[in-house]
Amino acid sequence: MILIQFTGLSGSGKTTLAHNVRHLLLDNSYKVEIVDGDVYRKTICSDLGFSKEDRCENIRRLFTVGQNFVEENKIVLMSVINPYENLRNELRTYNFVRTVYLDCSVNNLIKRDPKGLYKKALLPDSDCNKINNFTGISDVFEIPANADLVLKTDLETEVFSTTKLYDFIINNLSYF
Repeated sequence: MILIQFTGLSGSGKTTLAHNVRHLLLDNSYKVEIVDGDVYRKTICSDLGFSKEDRCENIRRLFTVGQNFVEENKIVLMSVINPYENLRNELRTYNFVRTVYLDCSVNNLIKRDPKGLYKKALLPDSDCNKINNFTGISDVFEIPANADLVLKTDLETEVFSTTKLYDFIINNLSYF
């Protein structure tokens, strides 16, 4: 099967599109699992922080979970920020992995801010509520040099991006 490694800043639509596409795939009798970074941060990755080393370990653990699902002939949607190009490329060495970049400008993400995280990341350093090491604001996000699919989630409608992603997945299943 296939594992889609999403990459994109917080609020760019990774979880939303994963759930939308999951429903379409299930409706068409495909087996599919979502490996959501926010969910796994509370369980198998709860011991990890947000240093570069911990973020990489987080991705590797999620990938292992995803690999297990792939071995069960399931389509895997790995919904996680995944900010480092070298780690994304490490996962791409597996022939069943495809990279989908959800491209959304930081300005639009600050306006959307569904979880209120950007507001906290932009607080003064003296504020005890400030989020430090926030990807895209005070920590690095490396734009993918060669994503297999780019979804412009601040320009495309949710339905358009969902359809584009669904078609991409179906077309890539023929490689296996």
